[in-house]
Amino acid sequence: MKLQTGLCRPTAGLLSLLLVTSACSAAAGPTTTIPVATTTAVSSTTTTAVVATTVATTLAPPPTSTTTTTTTQPPRVWDGLERINIALLGSDAGVGRIGTRTDTVIVVSIEPDSGDAAMFSIPRNLTEAPLPEGMGVWSCNCFPDIITHLWANGEWYPEAFPGPQEPSVNALKAALGLTLGLEINYYAKVDLVGFVSMIDAIGGVTINVPARIIDESYPHEEGGTESIVIEEGLQVLDGHHALAYGRIRRHSGDFARMHRQRCLLGAVIEQTDIRDLLAGYRDFAAAVMAHVETDIPLDALGDFIELLSRVDLDRLASLRITSHKYGTSGHAGYQIYDLDQIRLDAQLLMNDPAARLATQDGDGFAATCEQAID
Repeated sequence: MKLQTGLCRPTAGLLSLLLVTSACSAAAGPTTTIPVATTTAVSSTTTTAVVATTVATTLAPPPTSTTTTTTTQPPRVWDGLERINIALLGSDAGVGRIGTRTDTVIVVSIEPDSGDAAMFSIPRNLTEAPLPEGMGVWSCNCFPDIITHLWANGEWYPEAFPGPQEPSVNALKAALGLTLGLEINYYAKVDLVGFVSMIDAIGGVTINVPARIIDESYPHEEGGTESIVIEEGLQVLDGHHALAYGRIRRHSGDFARMHRQRCLLGAVIEQTDIRDLLAGYRDFAAAVMAHVETDIPLDALGDFIELLSRVDLDRLASLRITSHKYGTSGHAGYQIYDLDQIRLDAQLLMNDPAARLATQDGDGFAATCEQAID
């Protein structure tokens, strides 16, 4: 499969986050890596050859046979779907850490026809996330712990989460879908070291940090702890410091971290140029193959490239689910949220463009980065 030339910068950024070198194909299962090199960019020579072939075909005389040949367009990945919904998961798996906690959970929803997109940030302490009938072992039809522990419970109690995929994937897709009132079609999960490697491979990310961020005992992704400081002002962050920026919650909290994660995601999307991605392609591909798993099938990659090229970042709406806005009760890190209101606002965000600004967390990603809520 050839990577389309002429991709705009936002598309390249989204591609780097969601699709480039998808770590596994659906047919092979969620932990099988794919040959990343098959998605390398088209060279100018190849492009010329393709154009020449197209021109030659156009100028060729019509065939003498009266037989009509009909070619059918294969179905695209979004055919029959009103929206495609992808769960982006950041796990804390790393050196010296036991189990898998998905401390970062973001759902991106794209309407294929219009390119309108919405992004939902799910808090790690969302408690009693709903589960469908027949899933789990609890009478509440929910996961009574915080949602960041749900993936690990799928690993520990696989029989409790039946479905077409691995138990942890079944569990988290179902819980997120019922929380937001939509179906989760795909997921992609990256661990700590993978995130660092991918940011380094694209040359880092620039963030305008509105206030100094500090953690005196920050848990390093490769084990141990360190004191880390990210100063106020315009900062070019390498992978290690970008991860810390999106991960630190000392002297702040979960929701400040969610806020920074949204800023970080937006910065990567807006700043990643296809040339940067290709320049660090080998390192990026190696990081993805070693540290990312997803159920996005390889044969759907072309469809996703087309889909992402339709997305306009200026119309990318977002919603952070915070205890201040949606919390009803909770204690000691456990928080019950108003699921009915979450679903209502999620649908409003996706279906009513005029209502977006009322629920938007600031005017775009740049405005998010400039807000200090630590």
